[in-house]
Amino acid sequence: MKRLCLMLVASVTSGCASYYSHYAMFPAQNSAGEPRQIRLSWQSADYPDWWFASDKATAIRVETQCSERIWRLRDIADPQAGECGAGIRACGQAGQDLHAPSGELATAGVRCMIAEPDDPKASVAAVSGSLDLLVSCVPATTTVRAGDEERNVDYLRASPVPYTVFVRKAPRGSLRAKMPEFDESACDAQ
Repeated sequence: MKRLCLMLVASVTSGCASYYSHYAMFPAQNSAGEPRQIRLSWQSADYPDWWFASDKATAIRVETQCSERIWRLRDIADPQAGECGAGIRACGQAGQDLHAPSGELATAGVRCMIAEPDDPKASVAAVSGSLDLLVSCVPATTTVRAGDEERNVDYLRASPVPYTVFVRKAPRGSLRAKMPEFDESACDAQ
């Protein structure tokens, strides 16, 4: 009887979720007007409808080719989401970002990037197929000094119209789950 109970518990608790990698890569310009590849990525755990747990997802990472700045868009389920409004968002960092429409320094209360801007209740776990990404900030400076080196911190150009991004979803660990790499030769040429 104990063995049967252990087998039942093991079958119910293991394998209830399906784990996925999500990614997208698209061409765009950074704030300096240079052509760059932009990569979005996140992980998710999808639970069956009959299961007691809700679907979960990590923050959406937004990376720009040749830049060290990484944005993380978080939803209300993430305790690190910040206080810059509802939806899937990334807040500005004081001294690093300018709110593009006003030209003023962005603060922690300004949403610089918003995924699915028309849906304030959007969650990362519910994103599939495509998403709209609205960028409302520009970097205060596109480079920073780190010792003797200059590091690029530029990112996706701000736009009043959202970028429509088509996302691939693949089972985690599969060959299709491997994210595309940036072509670093574009960075070396500058």
